[in-house]
Amino acid sequence: MVGWHHQLDGHEFEQAPGDGEGQRSLASCSPWSLKELDMTQSLNDEQKQSGEERDPNSKVYRSPCSLFSGLNNAVSIPTLKNWERREMKKSRREPALCRGRVVRVPAGSLVRVVGTELVIPCNVSDYDGPSEQNFDWSFSASGSSFVELASTWEAGFPAQQYRERLQRGDILLRRTANDAVELHIKNVQHSDQGHYKCSTPSTDATVQGNYEDTVQVKVLSDALHVAASPQPSPGPSLREGEPFELRCSASTTSPLHTHLALQWEVRRGPARRSILSLTHEGRFRPGPGYEQRYRGGDVRLDTVGSDGYRLSVSRALSSDQGSYRCIVSEWIGEQGNWQEIQEKAVDVATVVIQPTVLRAAVARNVSVAEGKDLGLACNITTDRADDVRPEVTWSFSRTPDSALPGSRVLARLDHDSLVHSSPRVALSHMDARSYHLLVRDVSKENAGYYFCHVVLWTPGHNRTWHKVAEAVSAPAAVTVTWLEPDYQVYLNASKVPEFSDDLTELECRIVDVKNPEASVRFTVSWYYRVNRRNDDVVTSELLAVMNGDWTLKYGERSKQRAREGDFIFSKEHPDTFNFRIQRTTEEDRGNYYCVVSAWTKQRNNSWVKSKDVFSKPINIFWALEDSVLVVKARQPKPFFAAGNTFEMTCKVSSKNIKSPRYSVLITAEKPVGDLSSPNETKYIISLDQDSVVKLENWTDASRVDGVVLEKVQEDEFRYRMYQTQVSDAGLYRCVVTAWSPVRGSLWREAATSLSNPIEIDFQTSGPIFNASVHSDTPSVIRGDLIKLFCIITVEGAALDPDDMAFDVSWFAVHSFGLDKAPVLLSSLDRKGIVNTAQRDWKSSLSLERMSMLEFLLQVHGSEDQDFGNYYCSVTPWVKSPTGSWQKEAEIQSKPIFITVKMDVLNAFKYPLLIGIGLSTVIGLLSCLIGYCSSHWCCKKEVQETRRERRRLMSMEMD
Repeated sequence: MVGWHHQLDGHEFEQAPGDGEGQRSLASCSPWSLKELDMTQSLNDEQKQSGEERDPNSKVYRSPCSLFSGLNNAVSIPTLKNWERREMKKSRREPALCRGRVVRVPAGSLVRVVGTELVIPCNVSDYDGPSEQNFDWSFSASGSSFVELASTWEAGFPAQQYRERLQRGDILLRRTANDAVELHIKNVQHSDQGHYKCSTPSTDATVQGNYEDTVQVKVLSDALHVAASPQPSPGPSLREGEPFELRCSASTTSPLHTHLALQWEVRRGPARRSILSLTHEGRFRPGPGYEQRYRGGDVRLDTVGSDGYRLSVSRALSSDQGSYRCIVSEWIGEQGNWQEIQEKAVDVATVVIQPTVLRAAVARNVSVAEGKDLGLACNITTDRADDVRPEVTWSFSRTPDSALPGSRVLARLDHDSLVHSSPRVALSHMDARSYHLLVRDVSKENAGYYFCHVVLWTPGHNRTWHKVAEAVSAPAAVTVTWLEPDYQVYLNASKVPEFSDDLTELECRIVDVKNPEASVRFTVSWYYRVNRRNDDVVTSELLAVMNGDWTLKYGERSKQRAREGDFIFSKEHPDTFNFRIQRTTEEDRGNYYCVVSAWTKQRNNSWVKSKDVFSKPINIFWALEDSVLVVKARQPKPFFAAGNTFEMTCKVSSKNIKSPRYSVLITAEKPVGDLSSPNETKYIISLDQDSVVKLENWTDASRVDGVVLEKVQEDEFRYRMYQTQVSDAGLYRCVVTAWSPVRGSLWREAATSLSNPIEIDFQTSGPIFNASVHSDTPSVIRGDLIKLFCIITVEGAALDPDDMAFDVSWFAVHSFGLDKAPVLLSSLDRKGIVNTAQRDWKSSLSLERMSMLEFLLQVHGSEDQDFGNYYCSVTPWVKSPTGSWQKEAEIQSKPIFITVKMDVLNAFKYPLLIGIGLSTVIGLLSCLIGYCSSHWCCKKEVQETRRERRRLMSMEMD
């Protein structure tokens, strides 16, 4: 169930949640008629009979919702109308929340003091209409008749007696939200005591809820008296750690039962801080930052007599300096709620905290030999002679600024005279103002700056301590003298490169060592500096550095090459460091130098660098010259015939190439006059730098072993070709590449050169072969047979037919021009073996030899794709007198164009017949459908329209 609370004209109506039938409420509220007001009057009469009192200022009517909620017990059901009975039955069945406008002002009465400001808030909720609501305020001194006071929407609403105060701003309305306002009355007087009513004009579709609310305001005379009491000694000026007290008096003669609340506040510049408060409920409340001092008893608030209040501080701090005020407020309680009706403040005193003078002094410069004891004294000067305890701390830093990070504490004497120190460090109290530090067995790591830090503390309550003053001495510079080793460094290049990829080795030696000690070790750092011809400053690059624990770290320049093993740093002897570059490059040319560092062992077994000695730089440089490689080819037997052996030797000479090895490649080019394959370079055989022979593009299967390339000497190579053919004619060269060794088994290409050409030219008077293509059917209809003849003619010396053989290949270019690549159709070698290429269309090919010099290509079932240029390629073979077959130069015929036409009649015969037949069938079917539709579906009876015969009306009648 849902409960509701309602307030109208100062009376509150409330329905608590419950489960009984009598506690259910109506779902809605509606306007009431005069009869309904009579019903309300009867309810009020019944309330009088029950002995309940009613406020005489309340109006006759009440909230409709509140009345309906009590109908079960207060109204007789038969006196209601039918619709009222239905509403009552509905209310018993369906519990719901009664909604309506609710105007609220503070509950109870408000109490204010003359001269203060009165603020009364008012808000409205559960309303209809616009979100921004208007408010009217009225005032009544007795509570019976109200006078208009102020309005948010009607300028002429206030009464004449309040308009002057409204113009001065003593009375004003301040809107805090769309549904809330505040009534402000400044400088309240006794005449402002009375009842204030807040009402809202209706913006609802139906009248429901309450539209006004009233609050009573009481105005009292100023009966609060606050004053500062005379302050006891000591005065407001005191030193840190001393106690002080402040007093003020507060009393009231109000006729009502009021309570006083008191607060002590300190102001330091623009900032204000609350110290300690006594609330109107009699509770102590420390301000922020004073909680610990209040719990420890350092800050107290006591009452003195009937109207005195004393603030006691047992130990003054520097933060206690400032102006102190006593703030008193008067409170009144009504129905469990508290209202602050007045507040007054008075300045009590200004407390000044005098700073404590504190100085700490130590010796400025101290020198001590290594291994001896170091003693330092800290002298303290202060003006405090009371109960203060010093805390002395000795600290050490590498820099003269103790505030920088890195300083460490050596020893400390706390305010309880307990000493906390590090190993080998002692702290003693020599007299009342002197503290002595002793460091035993000093070493170089003890050299630096020493500080004495002094803090004065005063005891407080509950064994607490408060800091009074703090001072830090000037740094004492301590120098530790010792005998450092004396030595020299010499850098020598044991191996100097002459070419790129040569080995470079540098030795860094320590010589003339003096004052050697067992606690000293030597490490090395290697640096590189590039050569500059001008006077520009060049920054050295770190290659590697060795720390005191023998850890080697690489620089950015050498990190990658050291991982690859190209840079090697080593120590082969106690006084010698080595740096080796396995493969020296041109970028490695420059100046190199080493730095030998002496490290001294400390007491904690760590190593500290004590000295660096630089060597003189060594310049690693070699002149860069271009590699030169010359290859000369020659032919021992300049004249030979076909079938003989061809021999060519290549002699190689090089310069500025380190330990070269050579790889050789034999190439062949067709002579200038050969049109079969112009400008074609053919790779025949090669031999690499490891003497491994490889056949490159030698494709003659009958002469796989017919070519040989061998190494005669380190710089001489010989090429032989057995049983030479006429087709072997051309220009032969040696392509030689020089290789230099890199890292032992690896090789780097140094230079490449090409030899002079050696020409093979057969001087023969043999026959001359020609090829031509002929066809009796250059233009055919699709599907017909295409016949192409390749005819070979022989000119010159007559040959026996048994001494001749031919390789014939047919090619086609399927275009009107020769702009596309030729396609191999079929081939027939000299042994009579036919090879036919695969095709994507239905036509087929056949190739046959008709006679010794005539070959026939046939295209069966020609298609449209078979058009184009056709030609044949012939390679003659001639038997030599020695019985070997010699391959002649390849010849090609001129192309012939073949056209494939389409048979128009046969192509359109069947489509025409099919079209005529379909058209006839469709026409007959359309006629049949039209006849049937007109006969059965569209038949209508035509009735003759009967005409009525009317006689014409005469003009006179019209």
